[in-house]
Amino acid sequence: MPPVFRNYTNVAGITDDYFKVRNFILKLGYSEFSYARWDWMATHSYLDKTAIGKIGIWEENGEIVGLATFDTLPGTAFCLTHPDHRGLKEQMLKYAEENLSTPESFEIVIPDTDHDFLNIAARLGYVASQRKEPDSAFYIDETSLDYKLPEGFQITTIKENFDLSQYRRVLWRGFNHEIKGEGLFNFSSEDELSAKEEMLRPYVELDLKIAVVSPEGNFVSYCGMWYDPAAGFAWVEPVATDPDYRRLGLGKAAVLEGIRRVGLLGAKLAFVGSSQQFYYSIGFRPFATSTNWKKQ
Repeated sequence: MPPVFRNYTNVAGITDDYFKVRNFILKLGYSEFSYARWDWMATHSYLDKTAIGKIGIWEENGEIVGLATFDTLPGTAFCLTHPDHRGLKEQMLKYAEENLSTPESFEIVIPDTDHDFLNIAARLGYVASQRKEPDSAFYIDETSLDYKLPEGFQITTIKENFDLSQYRRVLWRGFNHEIKGEGLFNFSSEDELSAKEEMLRPYVELDLKIAVVSPEGNFVSYCGMWYDPAAGFAWVEPVATDPDYRRLGLGKAAVLEGIRRVGLLGAKLAFVGSSQQFYYSIGFRPFATSTNWKKQ
C-alpha cells in the first residue's frame, strides 16, 4: 500500500506528533531541515500556532516517511522523505504549495544536490531564486577550540544562571531590534512564560546554552547548542552579541565553548545554518547549500 497522508496535530508544543516528527528527522541524518531546527521551532515565540495543523505527514505502517513543513511561519516550505520514498516529492510539493503558502508568496527549499527534486520543481514551473540556505560545519577533532575572553568577562550557562530576562535581553539587542527602531528591551510576564517554554522542555540541555557575562553582570553574547547522540552531530542556534560588545571575541568564545562541550559528549561535527564570515573565521567550513525555488 502507498503511504497514507494525514495532517500534523493542530496543538502546538510538545505533543506526540512533535516526537514522531523529531524521530523521523533524526533517522534521516543530515538534511536541509535539522532536528535542532524542529526543536527550536516547536516552542519559538514567533511560531504561527494557527498554521501547524497544515503541516503534512505521510506514514507507512505507522512510521513517518515524508514531511512537508515550514519553519515558524508559512510561506517557505521543506519536503523531507525517507530515501525509499523519494517518489512522494511531487505530491508533497503540490501539497505544500496549496497549504503552506501565504497570499503573498511561496518558496520551496531544495538542496542543490537533489537533482531529482530540482527536476520536479522545474517541471512544475519553479525557478531558482537568489535566496540560499547555506550550512557550514565545524570538524571538532580537526579544528582549534582555543579562545580568550577579555579581562572581566566570564562564561556561564543557563543552567548555572537561570536568568530568562538576561537571555531574552541579549537576543533582543543581539539581533538588532533596538537598532532597527523596534523599541527598548521589555520583559513581561508573558515573555517569561514563553522563555520557560523554550528552556524547560525535552531535548534542551541548559548546560549547552552558553552566555558571556560582562563585568556589569549582563549577558552580552549567547550561543545555543543542540546535541542529540542519536544524530551524532550538534547544531548551533541561535548566536547573538550585544551591539555594544562586538569585536571583542565574545561571540567566538560562546560558540567555541558550546562546541567544546558537545565534543566532550561525543559530537564529531557541529553545524550552523550560515555562511557568514564570522563562522568561517572561527573554524567552520562550507558544507552544503539549498536554494529557495519559486514560480515566476
